[in-house]
Amino acid sequence: MSTTLPTIYLARHGETAWSRSGQHTGLTDLPLLPEGEAAAVKLGERLAGLAFARVWTSPLQRASRTCDIAGFGAVAETDPDLVEWDYGDYEGLRSAEIRAKTPNWKLFRDGAPNGESVDQISARADRVVARLRSLNAGALVFSSGHFLRVLATRWIGLELHPSCLSFQLSTASLSALGYEHDLTRPVVQLWNETYFHRST
Repeated sequence: MSTTLPTIYLARHGETAWSRSGQHTGLTDLPLLPEGEAAAVKLGERLAGLAFARVWTSPLQRASRTCDIAGFGAVAETDPDLVEWDYGDYEGLRSAEIRAKTPNWKLFRDGAPNGESVDQISARADRVVARLRSLNAGALVFSSGHFLRVLATRWIGLELHPSCLSFQLSTASLSALGYEHDLTRPVVQLWNETYFHRST
């Protein structure tokens, strides 16, 4: 019997106009920039040869298109729990614009007015964690930056604030969650890998 523990790979979507400009992009369904599509090709090359029991993607096009370009569109299942944080009143705003009105605001502590609270997105991430653990097999997840940070934090059983602040995540990056020694010890195995974007 194999003693190999499952690994869950997390792929953040490629670059969009708002990820480039630093605007909060929750449920606004923006397309990838050409550079984001090119990075998705590189992401697919990095993932080539790996086998996954399941592939899940956010329904938002920036994630689903990244999944498709990376070569997994034919086998991917759409999971609405993988959408980005609903930023409510802060949708489309940069952090500096938000803090000009609310100086002490912190997303991972305060959530978003008329959007999702910390408890709501934590519960959503916990549902994804439960499904991933029930697979007991390797999986690949395509989603957005803040949600993937929340997912990783909940995978290892931490509260969002201040833990999520320690997980920087670039566009079209690859990360991995897994276990150390046995299934009772969830860990972050890899985070924000982007070296494969460089030209060879």
